[in-house]
Amino acid sequence: MKMKIFTGEIEAEAELENTPTAKAIYNALPIDGAANRWGDEIYFVIPVRIGIEKTASDVVEEGDVAYWSEGSCLCIFFGKTPASKDSEIRAASKVNVFGKIKGDAKIFKSVKNSDLVVLEKG
Repeated sequence: MKMKIFTGEIEAEAELENTPTAKAIYNALPIDGAANRWGDEIYFVIPVRIGIEKTASDVVEEGDVAYWSEGSCLCIFFGKTPASKDSEIRAASKVNVFGKIKGDAKIFKSVKNSDLVVLEKG
């Protein structure tokens, strides 16, 4: 499964894993929302409600696409967040990582608070 991500001049694609979270979000596409920045992470509320999976973690990798169940948010990580320690990338709390940005995730550095982000089936 693939998901396309559009915001401003940015077009990206994410390869989705075969997980309950990925399937639920993919089946809810298209989705759009207003971006929020938290360091080098963008996140926004989506109309999907999923609990924490067994593989959930608060330490993620650059390019990870995740779901934060505490806020019902989709998250895209492209660098350190305020919770990061040393060189790690850390979410606010455990997230379900369900996909990975293809290519350089740092393209999301230009996204500002309230920018529209559109997710579509790829």
